[in-house]
Order: sequence, then structure tokens, then C-alpha cells
Amino acid sequence: MAKKGKRYRSLVTKYDRTKEYPVDEAVKIVKQLASAKFDETVDAAIKLGVDPRKADQMVRGSVVLPHGTGKKVKVLVLTPDPEKEKEAKEAGADYVGFADYIEQIKKGWLDFDKVVATPDAMREVAKLGRILGPRGLMPSPKTGTVTNNVAQVVKELKGGRIEFKVDRTGNIHAPIGKVSFPEEHLAENLIALIRELQHLRPQTFKGTYIRSIYLSPTMGPSVRVSVNDALRKISEMG
Repeated sequence: MAKKGKRYRSLVTKYDRTKEYPVDEAVKIVKQLASAKFDETVDAAIKLGVDPRKADQMVRGSVVLPHGTGKKVKVLVLTPDPEKEKEAKEAGADYVGFADYIEQIKKGWLDFDKVVATPDAMREVAKLGRILGPRGLMPSPKTGTVTNNVAQVVKELKGGRIEFKVDRTGNIHAPIGKVSFPEEHLAENLIALIRELQHLRPQTFKGTYIRSIYLSPTMGPSVRVSVNDALRKISEMG
């Protein structure tokens, strides 16, 4: 196992790594743990009790973070419909088109963060599966990126919508903002993510659904968040 650097070892002395902290306190600690020269991303790692190998326990979805991610997102919209092209451009999409962009992607162009496609484009877009799929860029009805309502989806993606999917070990990884965000904004973004995960709880699942929550800055150690405190905040929202 690789040894941790002096900076990292110094950071972990600032808090109790064995303790679960209430959401607000955990966010405060994470901001203090950021020591890089850039505005680090705050990442959430949430362990679920589901078995992703079972089709009925696959957890996947998206959520619009109330305060965004702090990252400028480049959105590509693929559609053969001139009317949908117009809607996408007016909504703020960075790139809008069809055949020309498909050919560019085949040649290696990937200067975008999200791809939205209309249903009538998917026959051709599906041919890009080997390129877009491994990079998590393939449009999907499950995440709402295959849609005729392109204007709404583009606005959500530009405004802070994130997509997530449970990995093979039952974990969800997602960014919830930057360390420069106010503490309350990071806390509200985290609660929005957990609330959506609660909505997506598989009906067939029995047992403890959310087992642990950790927050960490890009270059720093993680802080364990109290699941009970997070769920209490959600219940208070009604």
C-alpha cells in the first residue's frame, strides 16, 4: 500500500476519522480539509445495501442539485429535427446538430461533457456506443438524456444536474459542489442527492438501504457522515 504524504497525514489529525458527523459539521470539516491550490470538488461516496448483480436492485438516476456543481458543463444535442435544434440552441446547448457531429465523434472528437439525443436520432447515435459508452456519455432514457423535451434537459444539465449509477460494489459516487461553496449549499446539495436515492429505493429490497455516507475534497481524506442525521433532514422536508 502506498504511503500517504506529509500533507495528507497532517490533515487527518484535524478530526476523528472513526466518528460519524452530522451533515452540517461534516461539510464544515471537508472545507477545512481542502488544501490544494485549486478549487477542489467535494465528492460524495454513498454505500448502498443493494446487490447490483440483481436487475431489480440496480439503482440509477439523476438529480438537479439546487446549487449546481460549480463546473461549466458542455452539452451536445444530437437531433435531425430543425425545430428541436432551435429549442436546444435557445436553451443554451453548446453544440447542436446531427450527422456532422456523429462523424466528428467517430474521428475522435469528444469536447463535451453530456450528450442529449432525441428518440429519432438514436438509430445513428447507437452506433457510437463503443465510443460514448465506456466514457459514460451515451444518452439513455433511464437518465432522461433521450428525450423530445431537449430544452428542459439542456437547462437542467447546464444548471447542475448530475447522473449517478451504483457500481458493482454497491457504491454511488457523485460530485456535490466545490469547496468554495457556502457550507449550507453543499449540505443542501448532499441532501438533494440522498433524497433522490431514497426515491429510487428498489421495491424488492429488504434491509438497510443506505449503509454509509462519506464526503471528501478532491485531494483530501474522507469524512463519515451520519446517515441518521441525513435521513432526519429529509423527513423534516416532508
